[in-house]
Amino acid sequence: MRARSSKVKKMAKQLTQFVCSECGNISPKWLGRCPACGKFNTFSEEPTATPDTGKTAHRPAPAKAIPLAAVTSERYERTGTGVSEFDNVLGGGIVAGSLILLGGDPGIGKSTILTQIAAHLSTAHKVLYLSAEESCSQVKMRAERLGLKCGNLLILNETCIDGLENELDGVEFCVIDSIQAVYTDALSSSSGSVGQVRECASKLMRIAKSRNITFFIIGHVTKEGALAGPKVLEHIMDTVLYFEGETQENFRILRAVKNRFGNVSEVGVFEMTESGIIAVTDYTGIFLSERRGEEAGSAVTPALTGARCMNVEIQTLTAKTAFGLPRRMSLGIDYNKLALLIAVLEKRCGIALGGFDVYVNVMGGIKLNEPACDLAVCAALASSSLGVPVDKYTAVFGEVGLTGEVRAVSSCEKRVAECVKMGFKRVLLPAKNMKSAVKYADKINIVPVLYVNTMIKTLFKGQTE
Repeated sequence: MRARSSKVKKMAKQLTQFVCSECGNISPKWLGRCPACGKFNTFSEEPTATPDTGKTAHRPAPAKAIPLAAVTSERYERTGTGVSEFDNVLGGGIVAGSLILLGGDPGIGKSTILTQIAAHLSTAHKVLYLSAEESCSQVKMRAERLGLKCGNLLILNETCIDGLENELDGVEFCVIDSIQAVYTDALSSSSGSVGQVRECASKLMRIAKSRNITFFIIGHVTKEGALAGPKVLEHIMDTVLYFEGETQENFRILRAVKNRFGNVSEVGVFEMTESGIIAVTDYTGIFLSERRGEEAGSAVTPALTGARCMNVEIQTLTAKTAFGLPRRMSLGIDYNKLALLIAVLEKRCGIALGGFDVYVNVMGGIKLNEPACDLAVCAALASSSLGVPVDKYTAVFGEVGLTGEVRAVSSCEKRVAECVKMGFKRVLLPAKNMKSAVKYADKINIVPVLYVNTMIKTLFKGQTE
């Protein structure tokens, strides 16, 4: 009996269970439909506690609460990545011991930009590149094609993350390419599953916080544009970045959707070249078209993205619908916001759009979520409906209410200053923001507006009768 008991102890291993992500119901095996909540495909594999082997597990002493005044403040020192726009999106550079998740479509350039950053950091720090999707020779070929000097960069071709910790002695920065391609032996499911992604990310978090190592983690996105894997993957990260753009075009946009050490509204612009991805500091040719002001249906607005302001062109097209229900399509503008602004133009300004298909696009692929772009969308829609172009040297901004009033917006002075810098001659803004913009009256024609119909009459004199 004793021999059998010892044999059972040796065979003891970590067990797994399946947990429903909707209601938390636990099952010893995978089920297609949860018997508790009735949802389909919600069970994911998770590790359970190690079976009792007769030994008492060591538990750490419980933490004690302390006054907030007794907590010492820490100064986060930042390290530059060598790419100025990437540093701006991060909030000024890399914070030691942080987890940075970079998501994007396949072929968008995630591995390319992180290879450039790893090569730059390896000149003064110990950097490890874990390649789970490519061989070491493929990574070297990419580095040579980009002309990078990365002789000190450590490369590891491994898919099991359990052995990574042994290779991290003295490492300050580590790139994981990608989180969907690695797995842990704690789970029996394949790499890329919900349980594997969650467990691997949690292990990387424990290593990062305990050993002060910064991890750059590449993550793939689904067809809907969301990061593949559980939502907890984003929760445990310090910074979540999205690399966006069309693979057929050269320009890319890096957007921060979560950042514990910086502004979440920051946007970085990059260009894909033969020598790699380079930062773009002049946005004129990206967010403004060369032929603006010649065709009807476009308007320019100074949009805030984090700490910076840039002039962005909004293009619209109205076409008579061939069906009973007109179509509304928006790229870069929230669909519900577009429907609201169309209703305001119909009711308050007399611009009939009920029998027309409406299409809205923001130049450069950037997304405008702030309410200050409302007035520019209305100006572009009115221009397309009336068939009269807006002057190319005129900018418009302001929030639009359901009553047709134009409300004040934040950072008015910064927006007007950007228009002056870009050579615009006239700017239409909310009347309540006039006090903060009057200092630029000698450099640009400032037109305050109270209602949307006032803006339309100002832009299209003699065309609204």
